[in-house]
Amino acid sequence: MGMNDQVEALSGLVRAFGANIHYDLAGEGPTLVLLHTGLADSRMFDAQFDLFARHCHVLRYDLPGYGRSSRPDRPYAQHELLRELLEQLGLERATLLGASLGGAIALDFSLAYPSMVDGLITVAAGISGYPQTPADAELFAPVTQAFSDNDFTRAIDLMIHLWVDGPRRSPEAVDPALRERVRTLYTDVLLRSREGGPQVIPADPPAYGRLDQIRTPTLVIVGDEDVPSVLDQADLIARAIPGARKAVLTGAAHLLNMERPEEFNRLVLDFLREHQLSR
Repeated sequence: MGMNDQVEALSGLVRAFGANIHYDLAGEGPTLVLLHTGLADSRMFDAQFDLFARHCHVLRYDLPGYGRSSRPDRPYAQHELLRELLEQLGLERATLLGASLGGAIALDFSLAYPSMVDGLITVAAGISGYPQTPADAELFAPVTQAFSDNDFTRAIDLMIHLWVDGPRRSPEAVDPALRERVRTLYTDVLLRSREGGPQVIPADPPAYGRLDQIRTPTLVIVGDEDVPSVLDQADLIARAIPGARKAVLTGAAHLLNMERPEEFNRLVLDFLREHQLSR
């Protein structure tokens, strides 16, 4: 397959925990699962999906209540829903690439089902059970207040600044097309959130304090313009998981794959080749 060939993708729905979970599947070879952030849906991987499908069997899906996925009708855990999705699609093992919230899900899954994980790539990832610091609360206090005031325009503006620009950069330092793309995706997330839904059950026990139990090849990717707590969590993941390697993208914030797709894609593909997780 040439680098410019169009990749044929299969799109469908899987029923899990009473929800219709939308997915896209393409390519051949070892499986790579893309897990999106809480700011967007699986469209955030538009710059990765076709490219990675030239090297792997790639699955991306919309988390419950995001994009084209409905909400479950009962309490559920995100990593258990991922297991159900993989089983229904007949996928026994995979490399997990998780961004932010998706990274937390990938870590929880790796701890719960290590035999199903060939590799792990965390991207500006959270860690379930990671304690919030006073500095975090102070940084996000204006966002919390805007939501409390039902001022969604201001809340979106503040979230775009923190996550797309990064707390230290001005909006002028960032591609305006990227800011507007994320604004569109995050606005969709907020509109969907009004539907409500059942409780999301946290991992028990959480990943925090247990990361050293992960034994899979691991790549930790983070941008140096991200919020401090994300940088701290990236450091912790890289220190705690035996053999993990950390890559820092300078001049990039939270949505690394969207802001710096070429550099991001190269890091991921090099990691997959190094560990024979691609064809």
